[in-house]
Amino acid sequence: MADSSKINAIPQHEVDAQLLRKKTARLKELRLAHEAANAVAGSFAAGGGQKSTKKKSRKAGGKASSLSDWLAGQKSEGRRG
Repeated sequence: MADSSKINAIPQHEVDAQLLRKKTARLKELRLAHEAANAVAGSFAAGGGQKSTKKKSRKAGGKASSLSDWLAGQKSEGRRG
């Protein structure tokens, strides 16, 4: 007859995944609590923790060149490639 401990055994990768999900949930709760505390204090609401997502503009008068143009320029300057 089959050993009952082998039938109900959970693979190690599943155990690791469960532990990782628990750890991630705990850290998320801590982060949200910390952000809420900072928002109440006013420092986070003022934008202290947010990253800017603005794109940088190109240089004035700069025209976008194609990749092939750039590669040709690199080759003509003696760069390896």
